[in-house]
Amino acid sequence: MSTTYRWTLLRAGEFRLDAGSMFGLIPRTVWSRIAPTDDKGRITVQHNCVLLERATGPVVGETSPKYVLLETGTGDKLDEKGRELFAMTGRSILDALQEVDCRPEDIGAVATTHLHFDHAGGLTRLCRPGERPDWTGPASSFSGSRADHGVKLTFPHARLFTQAREWDDAMANRSVMTRTYFADHLEPIRERIERVDSGLPFALGRTPDRAELPSASLEGRTTEIVPGVSVFLVPGHTWGQQAMMFKDAKGRTVVFCPDVMPTAWHNGAAYSLGYDVEPYTSMVSRHWLLTEAADRGWVLVLDHEPGNPVRRVTRNNKGWFDLVEDSP
Repeated sequence: MSTTYRWTLLRAGEFRLDAGSMFGLIPRTVWSRIAPTDDKGRITVQHNCVLLERATGPVVGETSPKYVLLETGTGDKLDEKGRELFAMTGRSILDALQEVDCRPEDIGAVATTHLHFDHAGGLTRLCRPGERPDWTGPASSFSGSRADHGVKLTFPHARLFTQAREWDDAMANRSVMTRTYFADHLEPIRERIERVDSGLPFALGRTPDRAELPSASLEGRTTEIVPGVSVFLVPGHTWGQQAMMFKDAKGRTVVFCPDVMPTAWHNGAAYSLGYDVEPYTSMVSRHWLLTEAADRGWVLVLDHEPGNPVRRVTRNNKGWFDLVEDSP
């Protein structure tokens, strides 16, 4: 019997990002027609996460967790300048889990698309009064150095998964952003992280054409991390960025989509982010991902969409794709 999951969309906090950075080379006269901004030129986005609860499938010890979490958001550790810079609401993944009566201690596995603070920061949390920290060290900051602080593992019993390339780049701080991989959400999990080495969509060192599709099958590039939950590389935003895929209790294949297309506004060939390490690679990845989604009937969950992030993909008469709203 295959493993399927019931799933719940979790909103782990609204925040805002600079619109120019989010739309890269797309002119303001174009993106401003669809994406409203505040008085500081920021668009509103969300920390979207997904909680999976095993519906069917054999139980084989700890390899078949009842609860799996996809993505964790920023968490609660940013300094005041960081919270102000991104207009953070003060909400975190802990609030979202509490609302659906799920304890962090019950989560058996956690996978993040990549290790930037707004995706993996929630892997650790600030200590509560009287708690003994799991790790003490430099505090994440956008305003210079901060005094060391103590943090706890948010999900103390969970297996934690990321791509091996993403982990290596995070530890070396290989990013176009100088502050996005923070010690207080990486160092505490150093001995806990399980590094996945999924196959590349294109051979290393080879530059594909814009509309080229990977020659290797998706099945050959996909890695199962726990029964019924698989990951595959979608490079561009980072080299080790991954998507997460599972089968739900309705029989649908659901793919949690990383920052290759963070919102429905980014459904366009050239809509790569200013934050991407390789915008061209993001464009190529977005094309083949949307092609797979349309051909296979996937349901996508967009990681930063402020509206309904659950979308199906259809082809249109302009040679590209439309995103059609669906339900969790």
